[in-house]
Amino acid sequence: MENLTEQFPVVLSQDLIWRDMDAFQHINNAVYFRYFEDVRIAYFRKVKILEYMEKTQIGPILASTQCNFRAPLTFPDTIRIGTLVEDIKSKTFNMKYVVYSEGLKKVVADGEGLIVYYDYQREKSCEIPEQVLAAINTLQSI
Repeated sequence: MENLTEQFPVVLSQDLIWRDMDAFQHINNAVYFRYFEDVRIAYFRKVKILEYMEKTQIGPILASTQCNFRAPLTFPDTIRIGTLVEDIKSKTFNMKYVVYSEGLKKVVADGEGLIVYYDYQREKSCEIPEQVLAAINTLQSI
């Protein structure tokens, strides 16, 4: 799993932050959801989802998310966070996440998030725009 870029089209590298550790001397569980958000937004930027949303008020909304904690992270360390889109349906897709520790040389967490496409003006779910689907397919075929 050391070469995440072969499996995940978007990978971020981040240094752990001291203040993210909790009283048990490891990175607090809630911080992992921020890692997922960081890589999710990087993915959205790469396929220009946020630009499309600014113009149309149609974009993604996180419906659910979960995390499997595999090993505790402690400061100092550098992590790599990867994501990909899978299981695309007419109004939804799933994002798979992985967090890899450079120090531990292993996956320390993985998870997923269900993304629903949403019309923010009409306040209801909608079809994923073709332009967005094409961008996702292009990114993931590289």
